[in-house]
Amino acid sequence: METFKVITLVHITINMLSMIWVASVTSLSEDGEALLSLLSKSPSPALSTWDPKSSSPCSWEGITCSPQQRVISVSLPNTFLNLSSLPSQLSSLSSLQFLNLSTTNVSGMIPASFGLFHNLRLLDLSDNNLSGPIPAELGKLSSLQFLYLNTNKLSGTIPPQLSNLTSLQVLCLQDNLLNGSIPSQLGSLISLQQFRLGGNPYLTGEIPPQLGLLSNLTTFGVAATALSGHLPSEFGDLINLQTLAVYDTHISGSIPPHLGSCQRLTNLYLHMNNITGEIPPHLGKLQKLTSLLLWGNTLSGSIPAELSNCSSLVILDLSANTLSGEIPAALGNLVLLQQLHLSDNSLTGSIPWELSNCTSLTTVQLDKNQLSGVIPPQIGRLQYLQSFFLWGNSVSGTIPPEFGNCSELYTLDLSRNKLTGLIPEEIFGLKKLSKLLVLGNSLTGGLSPHVANCQSLVRLRVGENQLSGKIPKEIGQLQNLVFLDLNMNHFSGGIPNQIGNITVLELLDLHNNHLIGDIPDELGELVNLEQLDLSRNGLTGQIPQSFGNYSYLDKLILNNNILSGSIPKAIRNLQKLTLLDLSFNNLSGTIPPEIGYLTSLSISLDLSYNSLGGEIPEPITGLTQLQSLDLSHNRLSGKIVVLGFLTSLTSLNISCNNFSGPIPVTPFFKTLKSNSFLENKRLCQSVDGSTCSSGIFRRTGLTSAKTVALIFVILLSIILALVISWIVITRNRNYIVQKRGENSAAAAGADDFSYPWTFIPFRKLSFSIDNIIDCLKDENIIGKGCSGVVYKADMPSGELIAVKKLWKTKKEDEIIDSFAAEIQILGHIRHRNIVKLVGYCSNRSVKLLLYNYISNGNLQQLLQNNRNLDWEIRYKIAVGSAQGLAYLHHDCVPSIIHRDVKCNNILLDSKYEAYLADFGLAKLMNSPTYHHAISKVAGSYGYIAPGKSFSPPTFIQIAL
Repeated sequence: METFKVITLVHITINMLSMIWVASVTSLSEDGEALLSLLSKSPSPALSTWDPKSSSPCSWEGITCSPQQRVISVSLPNTFLNLSSLPSQLSSLSSLQFLNLSTTNVSGMIPASFGLFHNLRLLDLSDNNLSGPIPAELGKLSSLQFLYLNTNKLSGTIPPQLSNLTSLQVLCLQDNLLNGSIPSQLGSLISLQQFRLGGNPYLTGEIPPQLGLLSNLTTFGVAATALSGHLPSEFGDLINLQTLAVYDTHISGSIPPHLGSCQRLTNLYLHMNNITGEIPPHLGKLQKLTSLLLWGNTLSGSIPAELSNCSSLVILDLSANTLSGEIPAALGNLVLLQQLHLSDNSLTGSIPWELSNCTSLTTVQLDKNQLSGVIPPQIGRLQYLQSFFLWGNSVSGTIPPEFGNCSELYTLDLSRNKLTGLIPEEIFGLKKLSKLLVLGNSLTGGLSPHVANCQSLVRLRVGENQLSGKIPKEIGQLQNLVFLDLNMNHFSGGIPNQIGNITVLELLDLHNNHLIGDIPDELGELVNLEQLDLSRNGLTGQIPQSFGNYSYLDKLILNNNILSGSIPKAIRNLQKLTLLDLSFNNLSGTIPPEIGYLTSLSISLDLSYNSLGGEIPEPITGLTQLQSLDLSHNRLSGKIVVLGFLTSLTSLNISCNNFSGPIPVTPFFKTLKSNSFLENKRLCQSVDGSTCSSGIFRRTGLTSAKTVALIFVILLSIILALVISWIVITRNRNYIVQKRGENSAAAAGADDFSYPWTFIPFRKLSFSIDNIIDCLKDENIIGKGCSGVVYKADMPSGELIAVKKLWKTKKEDEIIDSFAAEIQILGHIRHRNIVKLVGYCSNRSVKLLLYNYISNGNLQQLLQNNRNLDWEIRYKIAVGSAQGLAYLHHDCVPSIIHRDVKCNNILLDSKYEAYLADFGLAKLMNSPTYHHAISKVAGSYGYIAPGKSFSPPTFIQIAL
């Protein structure tokens, strides 16, 4: 019995020891337990090897261990961790040397416990959603060599304790929300090679001259910050510096000549600043310099010929400054130069023929200067030339036929010069030429039938010259042509019906020529047409019924011809039309009711100086967006009551007709002068809008002395009433403001809505400034950006608008008057792919922009919520966006550059029609001068708009 007990006890002991051994073998190490804190509730498939039942994490994806089975590297870039915070448990990885969690969708703050990684050599938390300050404890990582915290939402100041990281080689903090100044103590990081702080818009102060002690520095970037002061001359001591990117800041002063000592410098980006003075000739010592970008400053003086010694130069951009003098012929020594940008300066003299020695040139931009002389024929030697811009100068002579040798030429713009002679046929032999623009010269002769050889043409704009002869029918073979602009020439004969074959055509402008004959029915095949202008010719016959095919047409202008017949009923199909001008013709019949269904008609409807009869059709009341209506000099009759329903009208002329009955008593009609109704003998004044009052008729537009006296008395009474009301309101407002100040202390710089308002509407609006202010509440915020906050505003009439309140700026930056003038231009832009600006309000403290509200959000939101969007919708959005940009760039005078094209700024309606929004208005308002504003590129850091196509492609992709 005792023997049995002993045996049983031995078995139990063996089993217990076995269980203990198994447990010790299968339990996860302490490092493994710490790593499991990185697993979310829905772990990424990339972490499928992370098995909690493992004894060691050393075989897990992204994990590297030492021979002692300690974790020394965690590398999980581009892994979807989706964590709301970084787990502090990671700090127990005491042997960790490399931690890479970049682009892992991690939020929250950086734990201070990360300062315990005493062996850490690399810390990469870039491209996440981290917020809060940079922990000062990171300054304890004495072994750290690489620190990447860029592309997050980190705020606060840069900890001076980072200066303790004496082994640090790379410090990347760009694209965050850091504020304060750059600590001068960072000048002690003698091992530092890359220092990137760009894209922190709240970073202020001056660049510390102590940074000139960083003798190993190769890259320094502080672009898109609010840094000010001068560029330290001590930077000339950075003998290893390769890239210096200090652009889009408030840096002023001159360029330090000492930079010429940075012999290894390859990229010098100082554009979009407030730099003045002359370009130092010392920069000519930079033999390795490949990119020199100084555009968008206020540099003066001449271009130093010494720059020709920069033998490695590939990109030279000095545009948008105030440079004068001649273009140095010595620049022809830059045989590697590919891009030369000297536009928007005050350069004089002729174009040096020596530039033809720069045989690598692909882009030459000399536009908007005061150049004279002739275009050197040697330009034909540039076999790689793709773009040549010379518009806006005083160049004379003929267009060199040698351009025909530039087989890679894509864009040729010689507009607004003093060129004479013919358009060389050799140009039409260029197989890649997409854009030929010679507007506003004195060119003569005809348009060669050889134009058909240039099948790549997308834009052919030869308007405002002295071209003559017939329009060649061969032009109809240009199947890629989108713009055909032959206006203001001396073309004669008929319009070739072959133009109808160019089915992709969007603009056809033949106005102000000597064209005769009927309008070809074949033009109705141009189903993509957006603007058709055949005005000021001698065209006869009827308006073709085929014009009803123009479902995208925005403007139809046929005035000042000899057109006859009736207005076709098919006009109802032009549902995108915003402007219709058929004035000064011989049209007869009645106004078709179908016009009333053109609800998009908003700019103008002009049917004046025809022979139209009958009454105004009742459906015309549907034109509720129409701003200008001219029916004068016709034979129209009947009542004009229906015109009272056109609530957006700002201009009306119905004179010289046979209208009768009472004049509507709407507020708009009360503001009209008598010349709007001249020669309508049976029109009468009315009190109620339905019956004539006191037999007062408008017979000839001349009013009696009694009427004048009555109007004077009424106006005087109104003025007195307004003055009294203004005094009362002002006193009440001052009292309210005073009470507000007593009850709560306003924060410094807070918005003050009590100041008098300027309210500029661009169409008839049914709401007031008070209605708008009532909607500026936090619960109505639908978006925020670098220029302001956007509110959804529900007006009392039920109309929805979007209100953008711009962030406040420094007092010296406010140039309200110049911005208001620019806003007036933008307010009249009408394109189906541009969000409509309906008005602008401002006072001394607040600036508001009013837009049409588009309910379906933006492209960024769509792509986030629907990654599997079909290609048909994607294509529609892309084309719509491109059409809006093309309109801004090529059809607006002056041209408008969007400057911040990104997914957030492309709005979509329920049918996925794209609308461009937010095109740099805040930049125009807040820039010190209009000229300086348009020379700057607004927009998101890390992206340079294609409007500045001369920026280096590699630079666009790199955030410095």
